Amino acid sequence: MHENLSARSRLVRDALHAAGIPGEIVVLPDAASTAVLAAEALGVEVGAIANSLVFQCDGRPLLVMTSGAHRVDTAALSARIGRGRIIRATPEQVREATGQAIGGVAPVGHPSPLETLVDEDLAHHPRIWAAGGTPHTVFPMTFDELVRLTGGSVVSVV
Repeated sequence: MHENLSARSRLVRDALHAAGIPGEIVVLPDAASTAVLAAEALGVEVGAIANSLVFQCDGRPLLVMTSGAHRVDTAALSARIGRGRIIRATPEQVREATGQAIGGVAPVGHPSPLETLVDEDLAHHPRIWAAGGTPHTVFPMTFDELVRLTGGSVVSVV
């Protein structure tokens, strides 16, 4: 199974194993580049999909792990964390910050660690799913594992 993983997904798998997270990367038959597509492919609620959204804030990338059921309210989030304006990163900025393409950004496996915020509503799901480095790969974990894995701060993103 591991031999079929892309280099990007192998980086994610290795980061999961190094963090002691048992979830294995699942290769989907079709790309699941949105939370709705991923939820349909996995047979789970869209809220159990942990979207990895990259923004720019104060001149640096900011990774927001949000429930697939939410849209990030950037103005409210900026005020909540006491920071400057939060704007969506361009595809080029996402690739530069994560080494991954939009639609497949994992919470880890990046060239260097990213400041991460984790949507508190993901805690309502016993198992959540995140992208595994490509639009064709995902992996399961718990909310606590996501927070530990990313070193993220738990906040409301809506």
